[in-house]
Amino acid sequence: MVRTRLRCPCGEMITAPDEDLLVERAYEHLAAEHPALADTYTRDEVLFMAY
Repeated sequence: MVRTRLRCPCGEMITAPDEDLLVERAYEHLAAEHPALADTYTRDEVLFMAY
């Protein structure tokens, strides 16, 4: 299953055409909006929360 959407607990919806870009956008969102958490999630953890 390819995951292309993720809703951050803050309410922001992150979408991408593929998993690689979704993870990249999730990291960008974390860095911009939640800098204290930016380095705490692995790729697998991001994809676990995605759908």
